[in-house]
Amino acid sequence: MTKRKVTWELYSYGEYSSWERSSKRLPKLLKITDKVKIQPGIEFGYVIKIKGAKGKKIEYCIDHPPFKNDKGLIEPSFKGEYFINSNDYDFFLGDTVWEPYDDKQGKWTLTAKLEGKVLAEKIITLFL
Repeated sequence: MTKRKVTWELYSYGEYSSWERSSKRLPKLLKITDKVKIQPGIEFGYVIKIKGAKGKKIEYCIDHPPFKNDKGLIEPSFKGEYFINSNDYDFFLGDTVWEPYDDKQGKWTLTAKLEGKVLAEKIITLFL
């Protein structure tokens, strides 16, 4: 049996509408850009369209400017994994900002990997 080849494309990136994380629907793309003005309710990130990877695991990392969490410690990069549940899958990797906004300014690097191979890596710069 031939192993099916996994394919992907970075479909969109930039500024998105507010996203309900429990929803299956992805946020709506508002603007393709790698520079996002910080404002309440704005999501930023990218969508990858992946084919042929059902049952595989995406590993992701959001590396951000140094800011402190509610315990006063520098917040580490956000890392996680997600299992792909269909052979034709759209994956959104992104975030939103919260107050105080000034410490969220700067470069945010969003990386997604599949089986150790980088699918997408994008730097999005946030500014006030």
